Amino acid sequence: QVQMVESGGNLVQAGGSLTLSCIVSGLTFDQYALAWFRQAPEKEREAISCISWSGSSTYYADSVKGRFTISRDDAKNTLYLQMSSLKPEDSAMYYCAPAVCGPLKMRPYYSGDSFWGQGTQVTVSS
Repeated sequence: QVQMVESGGNLVQAGGSLTLSCIVSGLTFDQYALAWFRQAPEKEREAISCISWSGSSTYYADSVKGRFTISRDDAKNTLYLQMSSLKPEDSAMYYCAPAVCGPLKMRPYYSGDSFWGQGTQVTVSS
C-alpha cells in the first residue's frame, strides 16, 4: 500500500522560504514520477510541480514557476519542494503523490481520495 508522509510546513512571512519533504513507501520509488499538490480552503486540489522518474524533467505551474524547485533523492525515497519568495496565496495544505507528468499535464497516478497522505500546512502571512 502506497503511503506518503509530508513534513516541513510552517508559518512564514511573505518573502520567506521553506523546504517541504515527502517520504514515499509502498512502491518502487525510482520507477515513478512524483508531484506536489496543494489545496487551499474551499478550493480544489491543484498540481504545482512534477518531476519525472529519472529526475531529468521537471514541470511547474505558472503560479510557482521561478520560485519553487522540486527534487528527489531516490536513495532516501524522498521528494522535496524548495519554496522561496513565498506569497500569502501560497498558503495551503501541501501533498505529494506518485504522478503522471508532462509538459501539459500533472495529475495523480492513482485515482480517488483514499491514497493521499495527511499533508503539511504552509501558511504565509502578509
